[in-house]
Amino acid sequence: MSSLILEQFPLGRPPWRTFDPFLFCVHHNDAYPKGNAQLGPAASLAGRNLGSDFEGVDGWRMYHGQTVPGFPAHPHRGFETVTVSRRGFIDHADSLGATARYGNGDVQWMTAGDGIVHAEMFPLLQQERDNPAELFQIWLNLPRADKRVAPHFSMFWNSQVPRVLLHDSEGRASEIRVVAGAFGAHVPPTPPPHSWAARAQADVAIWSGRLVAGATWTLPPAKAGTHRTIYFFEGAVLHVDGQPVTVGQGVRVKGDAELALKNGLMDAEVLVLQGRPIGEPVVQHGPFVMNSVGEIREAYADYQRTRFGGWPWGASDPVHSRDKGRFAQHADGRLERPPTT
Repeated sequence: MSSLILEQFPLGRPPWRTFDPFLFCVHHNDAYPKGNAQLGPAASLAGRNLGSDFEGVDGWRMYHGQTVPGFPAHPHRGFETVTVSRRGFIDHADSLGATARYGNGDVQWMTAGDGIVHAEMFPLLQQERDNPAELFQIWLNLPRADKRVAPHFSMFWNSQVPRVLLHDSEGRASEIRVVAGAFGAHVPPTPPPHSWAARAQADVAIWSGRLVAGATWTLPPAKAGTHRTIYFFEGAVLHVDGQPVTVGQGVRVKGDAELALKNGLMDAEVLVLQGRPIGEPVVQHGPFVMNSVGEIREAYADYQRTRFGGWPWGASDPVHSRDKGRFAQHADGRLERPPTT
């Protein structure tokens, strides 16, 4: 085995295994059919376990949605969600009164902090053609000092997220999408101020890479002590520092060394997560991640008492009209739209 490979593990059913400072990573990839008038699937839902449909019948899932696929209102405290859309759309609503529609390459970075309830629904906008949807959701821990900060979210619109086209010595291409952590001179938008990723010494990076057949992508060395994991989720065979890895595997590697990824005979896709560990106790129960059992009990008590601000929407699974474009309406009333250039 390569001296740079620390561990190899199967990705298996989601969520994928993660390492400090990350808590959770899931790849949603659903071949949704045409949409109906309610923005749900124009297909029979008979036989599905509505409310908890994760089986992937016909290549798609309703998740916890009853009419529209997705995740109706649910609470979080003590960490951040980074939702990296690839195809399709997400309708966001939360207990602070904020709302959004984003997708097709946009990223939402939400600091749950002291507590927030949000809904993430996947509206099927197209009635004349299928509605493929794909995204990553990544949970990044918050250090003890910031677990109770005020919640909010930031939008990284598709055009603001760097895409880097690289060519190896044989001219074969790799495209790198830089969501967090600078990649050479390519710097993504700034993470929220209390994020672990906002600290330069934390060395957090979220990169996705698409490699054509035979291409080599060489990862630059990270700081000493940084955890780095490669999730190989599309393709056939990838050579990691010379060792063959079959698709559907995760590889934890030494972060502080240059690392060559040499693709095989099929186009491939990988996700790279890296960061210096926070190194604090992690106690997780459902949607709350704190440092002690007592803090988890307090989170549940606070949620039962306050509902983290209540729910100002008429349903637990709100969606916008079909013709609503991409936007974000923040809790302070600020309206944000994607850049036009």
